[in-house]
Amino acid sequence: MPKLTETDAFIRRLQLKEEEIPSYHTFPFDLPVIRHFQDVVFHPNVTYIIGENGMGKSTLLEAIAVAFGFNPEGGTRNFRFSTYDSHSPLDTYVRLVKGVLRPNDSFFFRAETFYNVATNIEEMDKQPQAGGKVIDGFGGKSLHEQSHGQAFFAAFMHRFRGNGLYILDEPEAALSPLRQMSMLARIHELVENGSQFIISTHAPMLMGYPDAKLLELTEDGMQETTLEQTSHYTLLKQFIENRDRLLHHLFE
Repeated sequence: MPKLTETDAFIRRLQLKEEEIPSYHTFPFDLPVIRHFQDVVFHPNVTYIIGENGMGKSTLLEAIAVAFGFNPEGGTRNFRFSTYDSHSPLDTYVRLVKGVLRPNDSFFFRAETFYNVATNIEEMDKQPQAGGKVIDGFGGKSLHEQSHGQAFFAAFMHRFRGNGLYILDEPEAALSPLRQMSMLARIHELVENGSQFIISTHAPMLMGYPDAKLLELTEDGMQETTLEQTSHYTLLKQFIENRDRLLHHLFE
């Protein structure tokens, strides 16, 4: 399948049901991105949601995923386990505007709960079922018997099949810089095969996909930006180019 365009993106827009919000003084409605909400128009290929901790990146990404039908802790839309019911109610207050096409594949990846996904896969594979084991779709080796980085990368390389919607929350958490570069290459392969990504990340290297949309969450809400304008990029650039000076000021 060819690369998606604006008209056939799986998720085109995110809207807020403002008239239904009970109060902007309680979580998650007190987050700046919700208090100053503007409709989000997604890139048909890759959209990044970035910002400092506490700005609501994961909460917003979770709401998008759950509104689309994913399990709050991650996995495909067929995963229905619950380790700890801690997700916010934001998904019931957002509206997804979908394209005319439907993905053949989909996955919600959450770094903080991927261990729970791995455990659920092993539990499902203990039950009698037709067809192959679930773990076969992840490369065939138990995710618990691999390092976090290896397990993460196994999902990206084996479970993501193309023509899919992939929502990723901080996928770089266990990946080395080399693996992050490899992940960019994998994203490109999947984009060229009709996939759409929505990614929350802190990693400047992972934000480098060309022609992607970067949406930064701040105290003023959400603004579109470029990689070079982000604090993530600026700080990393300063550290690489003049580490001694930066550390001198930091330690002072």
